[in-house]
Amino acid sequence: MTTNIMPGCEPFSASGGPNGVLVLHGFTGNPQSMRPLAEAIANAGYTVELPRLPGHGTTVEDMMTTTWADWSGAANAAYEELAARCERVAVVGLSMGGGLTAFVAEEHPDVAALVFINALVKPPVQELRDGLKALLDAGMETMESIGSDIKKEGGVEASYNATPLACAASLFDGIDGVWSRLDTITAPTLVISSREDHVVTGDNSEDLARTVKGSVEHIWLENSYHVATLDNDAHLVEAHTVRFLDSIFSA
Repeated sequence: MTTNIMPGCEPFSASGGPNGVLVLHGFTGNPQSMRPLAEAIANAGYTVELPRLPGHGTTVEDMMTTTWADWSGAANAAYEELAARCERVAVVGLSMGGGLTAFVAEEHPDVAALVFINALVKPPVQELRDGLKALLDAGMETMESIGSDIKKEGGVEASYNATPLACAASLFDGIDGVWSRLDTITAPTLVISSREDHVVTGDNSEDLARTVKGSVEHIWLENSYHVATLDNDAHLVEAHTVRFLDSIFSA
């Protein structure tokens, strides 16, 4: 597996106060999409870790050697490492990173707070999975990219230019497990979702807000697509996230 990280896609760390925040990027994406939000959280005084998930931020070929077990394992390890040196830890995730945020919370009931941004937490419809299987059975390895779903003119996500199909199938299998345990989450939760999202359907956020057992605040974005952290409403995502974290950690 190559170690050549695409420029601007490196992981990010910041040492701050006693409370930590783990920030998780999405499927075929990398830390670039979450870097501005991670920096805003760090500037608010928190200790922050934004890891580069296995197979991401290098090449599509790298990603094709990884599965949900690798991504969830890395997210879980990052949480445990951060929790070992912080008093309390919150988790923030975009898209698949939102699914991983839920996974971490399901594994660690002591998580302090959760922020989900256009999160993928629901298994896709069976027709989509059947279509994916048919493509794989036909020998296809990739399909068109799902990256850079951004409304802002000139906005670009440094994601892969193709989507590995076997990885997508693994992601959906992993989300099956996340969805089945979503009602075990009791941490205070902020859900941020775009009215118009061409990657993850809005019912993910709506059902997430209804299903988790902790307190929930749900905010809708009116001027962004899927990668809201790089879109027209990025300032709102940052402001609401920091406000929410401050409210939890200061309580």
